[in-house]
Amino acid sequence: MSQKFSAVPAEEEAIPAAGNAPAAGLRLNIDALVDELRALRVHSLQTRSRIGRPPKLPSRKALAHILDNLAAALFPNRLGTPELTDEGLDYFVGHTLDRALRALYGEVRRELRFAANLTPETQSPGLEAEAAEIVKAFASQLPKVRSLLDGDLRAAFQGDPAARSIDEVLVCYPGILAVTYHRLAHELYLRGVPLTARIIAEIAHSSTGIDIHPGATIGGSFFIDHGTGVVIGETAVIGERVRIYQAVTLGAKRFLVDENGCLLKGGARHPIVEDDVVIYAGATILGRVTIGRGSSIGGSVWLTRSVPPNSHITQASVQSEVFTAGGGI
Repeated sequence: MSQKFSAVPAEEEAIPAAGNAPAAGLRLNIDALVDELRALRVHSLQTRSRIGRPPKLPSRKALAHILDNLAAALFPNRLGTPELTDEGLDYFVGHTLDRALRALYGEVRRELRFAANLTPETQSPGLEAEAAEIVKAFASQLPKVRSLLDGDLRAAFQGDPAARSIDEVLVCYPGILAVTYHRLAHELYLRGVPLTARIIAEIAHSSTGIDIHPGATIGGSFFIDHGTGVVIGETAVIGERVRIYQAVTLGAKRFLVDENGCLLKGGARHPIVEDDVVIYAGATILGRVTIGRGSSIGGSVWLTRSVPPNSHITQASVQSEVFTAGGGI
């Protein structure tokens, strides 16, 4: 949940006293606190080579509004304004897209300026042209995103006997919201604005409890049922028609470090899940392992090895294999 902070005029009581009692005994050295916080802030910027006025980050609030508009443009009949008529649909979609994409340009531009460590006063026409190209390339992928989401909606409707309609799935299922935002974030991630993409992913995470890194590659007809606690790592690769349930983790087994003990960034470290796999609630799959096509992974299974196609893995089968002939003891 986001918090809003506002400055309090000096003449107002910033810290309410208990009940209606006056705060006459409260003596705060605000000037000293401000000085100390400024010193820490300056030190932090210096250690990150961001001296002077640091460039602004993309705005989470602005991106949340952009996402609402993009979703409404993709599904105007269900996520647009309720008074829309058939005659006004195309006008609404065009107007909403134009507004959303122009706003997105501003956030992409902020990320590029941040990455280049440019102050607000620095002019960079080349960077602005790059931001425009990124947004145009992103916009060109929106029909593909809509097509993928249609497949995700069908998969959710067909995979959940509680779903009464595709419309219900669209407006009610947290897995669909998370996947919608992921498919948009992934397109931005691929086009070189990972911070903007990551903020979008965290907006979805905070709304749904589903944590999908925007770098993850996810095929069509993907369904997350219930969804709370699902974690999908950056380099995970998920095939077609995969279904996963709540509290599933597709994570990394270990983190490699360099000679100085610092984590090595990047590198394939998350699972590959092939087509037509089902992963049930609470399963944890770690490392660059492959779950073969058509397999099912039972609830609460802890798996750190690859399994061949059409495997059926349960807790009992994993324990049986680990402890056979003294293995694992």
